[in-house]
Amino acid sequence: MEIILLVVGATQVGYAKDGIADFSKRLNHYTRFRVEAVRDRAAQRAYLKPGDLLVLLDERGQHLKSIEFADRLQKWMNSGPKRLVFAVGDAYGFDSEFRAMAQFELALSHMTFPHDLVRVLFAEQLYRAFSILRNEPYHHEG
Repeated sequence: MEIILLVVGATQVGYAKDGIADFSKRLNHYTRFRVEAVRDRAAQRAYLKPGDLLVLLDERGQHLKSIEFADRLQKWMNSGPKRLVFAVGDAYGFDSEFRAMAQFELALSHMTFPHDLVRVLFAEQLYRAFSILRNEPYHHEG
């Protein structure tokens, strides 16, 4: 199975590019992971294929603790999708058609972040989730 972070527009900020590259390298020890940038909402909708499981990263989504996200990730992977696609919207979020295609909406915070930063935050949380599932020392409960 492949995990994809589907974003609108290329990552612009250097620190975000570096962070994504770092966590992508780490994630590829666990699973096939990549960031896929498309030009607009229409291309984002067209990117999806039958058998994909779509999760929107959206401020209106459900808030999960890291351990809860790891458990949910395991359930999604066990459900047998060909690809697990996490999507970040454009500056206006998601249209109703794309939102209707999603199986889940996940919020990373109550706060609003720049889209480039969201990409790094999500990649880190995905890496953290895999470390939790593997009982590795990266994640520490406090």
